[in-house]
Amino acid sequence: MAQKFDKLFRTMSPEAQKRVEGRVDAEYRALALAELREAQDLTQVQLAEKLGIDQGAISKIERRTDMYLSTLRNVIQAMGGQLELTALFPTGRVQVLTFRDGGRSEKKVGKKRSSRTIR
Repeated sequence: MAQKFDKLFRTMSPEAQKRVEGRVDAEYRALALAELREAQDLTQVQLAEKLGIDQGAISKIERRTDMYLSTLRNVIQAMGGQLELTALFPTGRVQVLTFRDGGRSEKKVGKKRSSRTIR
């Protein structure tokens, strides 16, 4: 007979629990948009209601391979999250802040730092 995962999880050693949690975190970070919505316990209908659009539009958004960042931001916000955009360069990470100040383009770049912020 199958056991519930939480019961099995509680019987694991603390080290094994940490390994499982690490793998779950890694998988969670790599979810497709539809999987992310499902992980938030939202149906397409519920998400559509939050965005003020119909369910068919959510289906189309989830199947897209390319979309505006503003669309993605709105979907993520409707799920209760916040979209952050980070560019990775050999010299370091750059966090791109595209959604502040009404979308005005400003640069804030520190000297000789491996992490930069671009607005």
